[in-house]
Amino acid sequence: MRDVEQTIGNLIDSQNTSFLGSVGEDGFPGVKAMLPPRRREGIRTFYFTTNTSSRRVADYRRDPKACVYFADRRFFRGVMLQGTMEVLEDASSKEMIWEEGDTLYYPLGVADPDYCVLRFTALRGRFYRDFSSEDFAVAE
Repeated sequence: MRDVEQTIGNLIDSQNTSFLGSVGEDGFPGVKAMLPPRRREGIRTFYFTTNTSSRRVADYRRDPKACVYFADRRFFRGVMLQGTMEVLEDASSKEMIWEEGDTLYYPLGVADPDYCVLRFTALRGRFYRDFSSEDFAVAE
């Protein structure tokens, strides 16, 4: 892959679903489909919204190991990023990615105690296309 960040970034930006993985309390992995990240910084840092009361938040608080997968069904290619997930509940993080209409999910607004931000930091990835896979490191 010539330009990892551009190739992977383009794939991510064209998807409307993200798949987040966590390690459950029983030690087994679990995956959840979510909306795409609200913000991304290169292919290293991603911000998602979710409910503080969710199973995924409990998983990440117990074990921050995580993965995120983006699949391009049209061209049958995808990328898995592995790294760590942080649960952010501070006002500045919540305000940073808040969007009009979020009250549908968080009726008390940006200060809703059931609204939090997940910040994923990728360490490495695996890109699949054309019947082959390629591992890559994510630059800091």
